[in-house]
Amino acid sequence: MTTVVERLHGRGPVFSVEFFPPRDSADELVLWRAIRELEPLDPAFVSITYGAGGSSRDFTIRTTGRVAQETTLVPMAHLTAVDHSVAELRNVIGWYAAVGVRNILAVRGDPPGDPNGEWVAHPDGLTYAEELVRLCRELGDFCVGVAAFPYGHPRSGDVDTDTEYLVRKLRAGADFAIAQLFFQPEDFLRLRDRVDALGCDTALLPGLMPLTTPRTLAKTIELSGAPVPPSVARRLDPFVDDPKGFRKAGVDLVTEMGDRLLAEGVPGLHFYTLNRSKATREVVARLGLVPARA
Repeated sequence: MTTVVERLHGRGPVFSVEFFPPRDSADELVLWRAIRELEPLDPAFVSITYGAGGSSRDFTIRTTGRVAQETTLVPMAHLTAVDHSVAELRNVIGWYAAVGVRNILAVRGDPPGDPNGEWVAHPDGLTYAEELVRLCRELGDFCVGVAAFPYGHPRSGDVDTDTEYLVRKLRAGADFAIAQLFFQPEDFLRLRDRVDALGCDTALLPGLMPLTTPRTLAKTIELSGAPVPPSVARRLDPFVDDPKGFRKAGVDLVTEMGDRLLAEGVPGLHFYTLNRSKATREVVARLGLVPARA
């Protein structure tokens, strides 16, 4: 099984995609349609999220195993410390190893029920993402990623403190980091500069979501924790009641962001897909990230 780092250091800039696990059989059909539509485009890797509060652990494990065993794609499994003892975490990591999954995104995770609620560690569990990184490293030859926050994690006092926490996770043994959503390329590039200033050169991937509807814009606000900048609002607000116009303006905007980030030397772009493939396929094709054979 190929690792994420091997893919990032391969043929030049790449793209990767993120899915969330299906809640039922209808969702599963939608997810697998998207997976099969993206598979010929050879994304560097595909990640499967754990769900809020670790709520979808079983679906995540099953879906990640299917990707490993039934497709040509490189899977990356999410793993959180939420409501899990160390023994349970060891079991999950061992299961991933057994089905050939070598890539894990280690995140502490949000409290179940209320993502902004008080974090309470499992009495026999872990408290910090860097501890989860070390556990993955102890248990096998895994390629481990962590999360990065261009605007700082909501529980961090400021972006500089949050960057220090990120570097601690990277120095604990993480091979790369994936950034949460942001609205302007400069927001990610400033994060990269802060990491560089602390003497850390681990690969950072920007996270993007094609803005196809007001719902995807609202999701970006939610996941980034930041308001829409005026420059973005000026481009999207005129199309709030024009679905086709909104989609075109949003896809254009995200394509321009990707183009700027690639020009700044990022190793790849990570797309949050909401389990749909069409807009992501459109953006990566416009950016020239699709292999010629596809």
